[in-house]
Amino acid sequence: MATAAAAGEDLKRELSCAICLDFFKDPVILKCGHNFCRYCICMHWDENGGDYGYQCPQCRTVFNKRSFTKNYLVQNLVDKLDHLDCLGSCPTPSKPVKVDEKCEQHAEELKLYCRTDKRPICVVCRESRAHRHHEVAPVPEVVNDMKMELKLRLMELNWQKSQCVKVRTADERTRTEARLKKQRLKDKIEADVGALVQFLLDERDSLLESLDSEEVATVAVIEENLKVVATELAAVDKAIADIQGHINGKTKFEVGVTGGCRRGGPPRSLAETYEKVLHCKPFPALDTVNCPAEFTDFSAPFQLIMWKKMMHVLHTMPQNLTLDPDTCHPYLCISDFDTKVEEGYVRNQEPDLPARFTRFCGILATAQYASGQHYWEVDVKDKGVWYLGVTTESSNRKGFVSLTPSSGYWSLCLQDRLYANGDYGRIPVADYWNSPRVGVFLDYDNGRLSFYDAVTMKRLYMFDACYFDEPVYPFFSPGKNDPGSRLQICHYY
Repeated sequence: MATAAAAGEDLKRELSCAICLDFFKDPVILKCGHNFCRYCICMHWDENGGDYGYQCPQCRTVFNKRSFTKNYLVQNLVDKLDHLDCLGSCPTPSKPVKVDEKCEQHAEELKLYCRTDKRPICVVCRESRAHRHHEVAPVPEVVNDMKMELKLRLMELNWQKSQCVKVRTADERTRTEARLKKQRLKDKIEADVGALVQFLLDERDSLLESLDSEEVATVAVIEENLKVVATELAAVDKAIADIQGHINGKTKFEVGVTGGCRRGGPPRSLAETYEKVLHCKPFPALDTVNCPAEFTDFSAPFQLIMWKKMMHVLHTMPQNLTLDPDTCHPYLCISDFDTKVEEGYVRNQEPDLPARFTRFCGILATAQYASGQHYWEVDVKDKGVWYLGVTTESSNRKGFVSLTPSSGYWSLCLQDRLYANGDYGRIPVADYWNSPRVGVFLDYDNGRLSFYDAVTMKRLYMFDACYFDEPVYPFFSPGKNDPGSRLQICHYY
């Protein structure tokens, strides 16, 4: 008996899942030979599988993909084991499962359970008409089934809990990253705008200081002249007072007084005053200070001057691009120091270079970008058709050109309306366009290309998550069948 019991325990262990530690339910076998419940191994791989393959929980063998086969032999053994009396209804019974109460009708122990009515019954109730055709099972077996179902439900709930924890962790990480990114952008905005504000404040203080210095110098000259005028005015007032006194007869004549004018003292007689006024040196001629008060040095256009100076403060300033003649389509003409392009009437006899467009009326700029941030503006005034954007160094320029990101072209175009050219067709951007300039902003390192209305600086469209795996060039096209209209790259300094 002891040997049979030990064999039964070994058999139960062999027919138990290594994950849930219960009898196999819908068993499957892996390529390594180990068996598991289908639900258990799927849940295990959901939690622990991924980019590095799927591992057997027992022998740690790694599989490239989910792969298993239903094990009918193990399933049949489990089904037969369920009906063996030696193992009982409950896999590991320590005590017989009893219901505390007894049947109210027959006073018998409630050893059975009616699955139809979902209540315990006794053996007499089982033979009664009320339960004769119902699904009835021993209470220990029902208890065991209930426990197994609860275990499965517990596994499902634990798996659902793990998914909730994963989502919560990911969302919390995303929330933290969003806050950090916002703080970094806030610091950048404060630094960039602060640099401009500080530049303007420094320029203002410098101008005001120069203005104060010029005012001080001008006023100093005027003050010195005013002192000379005050001295002469006092002397004239004294002479006038002396003459008025003699005219009014307040002094004696004293004919005997001679010797001319006495400097340094008041005249004591009419004769002396007469000699002093008529024979003394005349008062020096006075003149106003010839100092202009218009401050002509400060009549310049300050805002324009500061804007020009501010160009050297900007991290990203407008690029003065020039067009590359070696890439120009034969029907396009470039002029104005290689900044203007338009459709011509005659095909140019140019050699067919590898970088030259042959069908699409396009042209590249000479600038090549492999990192950093860059911005340029294009004048499209009165233009009914145009294409603007960037393209990779190795993109196709011969024959038909697909203006899609997957072909190495990221562009905005105007035809009957404003579009962005995507991989799955054109993306409408605006129904109406009347701005004279378009701004293009390339953030190579972050894989972004944005287009702006360069007058209002409103963003029109942005290509995000661009994969720039090689240098890119700005490209331009004035379109076809629109001769006389042109595109022109704007230069600001």
